[in-house]
Amino acid sequence: MSMTKLYITIGQLHLSNIDFNTKWSQYGVTVAGGNGPGSAVNQLYYPWDMYVDNDQTIYVAEYSNQRITEWKCGATNGQVVAGGNKQGNRTNQLNGPANVIIDKENDNIIICDLGNRRVVRWPRRNGKQGEIILSDVDCWGLAIDSNGYLYVSDYKKHEVRRWHAGDICGTVIAGGNGKGNRLDQFNFPAHLFVDQDYSLYVSDIGNHRLMKWKQGAKEGIVIVGDGCEENDRIQLSYPSGIAVDHLGTVYVVDSHEHLVMRWLKGATQGSIIIGSNGQGTETNQLNGPVGLSFDQHGNIYVADNLNHRIQKFHIDST
Repeated sequence: MSMTKLYITIGQLHLSNIDFNTKWSQYGVTVAGGNGPGSAVNQLYYPWDMYVDNDQTIYVAEYSNQRITEWKCGATNGQVVAGGNKQGNRTNQLNGPANVIIDKENDNIIICDLGNRRVVRWPRRNGKQGEIILSDVDCWGLAIDSNGYLYVSDYKKHEVRRWHAGDICGTVIAGGNGKGNRLDQFNFPAHLFVDQDYSLYVSDIGNHRLMKWKQGAKEGIVIVGDGCEENDRIQLSYPSGIAVDHLGTVYVVDSHEHLVMRWLKGATQGSIIIGSNGQGTETNQLNGPVGLSFDQHGNIYVADNLNHRIQKFHIDST
């Protein structure tokens, strides 16, 4: 299916107040949900991912509510901006939305509609229904680079494709060589991040590693993980959400270990920056976290999936 050009203002994080020694509060503040699982306006139901806008408005992909909700900064209730019309495959419905990003140039919401095997675009303002821009894709992760190219991970084909305006089939730029653990393969590629050099970062869940594919590369580089799930907490068990800052520092959520880790550029060992207190419901704990994002002030947001909330961890300015 052909697509129009997309634009987004994410990519490598240029956060001047973050350096190698930056720390964050260990106590999160609930900025969306936190009132148990449900479909009320103050609830979330398995939030898998979110997008944080420059004004700290949060867009949440609620997997089990079949909707995207918008939470203004300081709001106690969310507003449905896509889906919310029960599970289904009509153009005004979603089925297990797994990922959400914003196309600011065209003022659209781009959604990985996992259960319907499609990527859809909804108007950000007063949208009543979406438009299918990609179909027959087992999408999990989405990213857009500064040229407006859309990247989509297909967890069943074990590949990532890049799409641009007018594209029909897209181009395989990572994986696509079957399921496996070679450097040119994936085993369940999920979350994506594209930096300013157009290097692609992929959480390779089944291989318990985070891969970096430089532009035009035929194989990736393992930058985090050793391919073994049963390891100590300085490695990776179930890598999910990813972010990379202007220093090349990599941040990744480990869903099974219920924490967020940081790897400095070139490091062989990471450090836990959020979630050192084990699985739980307290403000200093996470439970099956998935998505990860930063705001322009350097605060970290985590989709605390099994606690049905979005947690904000403030940057330590002291």
